[in-house]
Amino acid sequence: MSISESKELTGLTHECGVFGAIACGDWPTQIDIAHVICLGLVALQHRGQESAGIATSEGKCSKNFNVHKGMGMISTLFNDDSMKNLRGNLGIGHTRYSTAGGSGVVNCQPFVVHTAHGALALAHNGELVNNESLRREVLGRGVGLSTHSDSELIAQSLCCAPEDVSEHDGPNWPARIRHFMMLAPLSYSLVIMLKDKIYAVRDTYGNRPLCIGKIVPINSGPAANNSETPAEGWVVSSESCGFLSIGARYVREVEPGEIVELTRRGFRTVDIVERPDFKRMAFCIFEYVYFARGDSIFEGQMVYSVRLECGRQLWREAPVEADIVSSVPESGTAAAHGYARESGLEFAEVLCRNRYVGRTFIQPSTRLRQLGVAKKFGALSGNVAGKRLVLIDDSIVRGNTIGPIIKLLRDAGAREVHIRIASPPLQYPCYMGINIPTREELIANKLNPMQLARHVGADSLVYLSVAGLVQTVQRKQLGTAKAPGHCTACLTGEYPGGLPDELSW
Repeated sequence: MSISESKELTGLTHECGVFGAIACGDWPTQIDIAHVICLGLVALQHRGQESAGIATSEGKCSKNFNVHKGMGMISTLFNDDSMKNLRGNLGIGHTRYSTAGGSGVVNCQPFVVHTAHGALALAHNGELVNNESLRREVLGRGVGLSTHSDSELIAQSLCCAPEDVSEHDGPNWPARIRHFMMLAPLSYSLVIMLKDKIYAVRDTYGNRPLCIGKIVPINSGPAANNSETPAEGWVVSSESCGFLSIGARYVREVEPGEIVELTRRGFRTVDIVERPDFKRMAFCIFEYVYFARGDSIFEGQMVYSVRLECGRQLWREAPVEADIVSSVPESGTAAAHGYARESGLEFAEVLCRNRYVGRTFIQPSTRLRQLGVAKKFGALSGNVAGKRLVLIDDSIVRGNTIGPIIKLLRDAGAREVHIRIASPPLQYPCYMGINIPTREELIANKLNPMQLARHVGADSLVYLSVAGLVQTVQRKQLGTAKAPGHCTACLTGEYPGGLPDELSW
């Protein structure tokens, strides 16, 4: 099912998505920067549906930015009037679920602070693992904080110059950003806007995604991201999935520890902060499994292709005699196609999703409540009746959605229902920007696969192994100069920097 639907049922949510855009050439630009950012955020809406915001600058005045933000979906927050007030030549945007800081307008981003050198706007994806020690450090300088948001904490941390940095000719923002990164190694991707430039920043472990795109002329073809095609502007985003819809082409990822400066003249790397030699990169592997949109590109590969390969690997690890393969729409579809191709079994749709059931649907009786997710799905009985079915989903969190789906399929005449999960069991919480329930709430800590199969009414239930997932995700990187590394903490309990109360950064 979609992430927006599953949030209510599983509690598994991503914190947010960030987006930035800057026009090239003469200002004022002919590009509607606010509209570009708004469309970019729409493409990232799956990463956060609680609040959103946009801040823009005309590039002339350092005292004030144009800002509009609030609670709700992007489509309801931004209208013609608000967009007119957001005119500018550069800007950043944010869409959010809350983890650190909680809900409320006060925590909406981008977060804007007024420094001695002008306004600074910041949008943040992730969660500071050493939030408390950094908060003590900022408060120790005599700086007051009005929220519990990591984003305000980061912004205030950047407002003060490090003691060992000379700023006789004005603020050295790359040095300030580096200083912050040394204090807080993870987890974050940041877009930071000043009067006439944007900084894109990714933590040294590369835990959260961030990539760069080029806005190209409207009649450009698919190869328009080469160096010969003139750039009309540059964008930076948590994911590349929205680039084509705004007339942009994917260029590359922001590397772990990299600080990229974007101006009207282009973009350049201004610094790279190295992580300790004994530490590996730790990109969140669940971006591939669950959070990212299928058409996004991470580490040189499309997310959909990785999910398809996970399905192939799942068949190799857990074959079963069956008549058809299907998926829980839409999260398991790519893996189901992979499972079907590797097994030679037919893929057939068996569930029809009702797209018009909102989160506020009122269950009128206990009997209907017991039917669970039946309100969100219908069964295609003609494809199901008398069949041995393999049903693929991307993950199981609390285990409270798959049981009613199995009942629905059995009521439609399925002879056997075998569940295959295209990821390993979730067993540990995340401290780096994913709102995963407590260990006690995770069904994999209560029931082994055989017990869970009985609990949900399946004939069998098998997860993809951790080794199988890692092998699939890293298959294109092996043998390259870039050493792969992924965070599997929610699956293995092996946290890149240890548990929060054990950290000594």
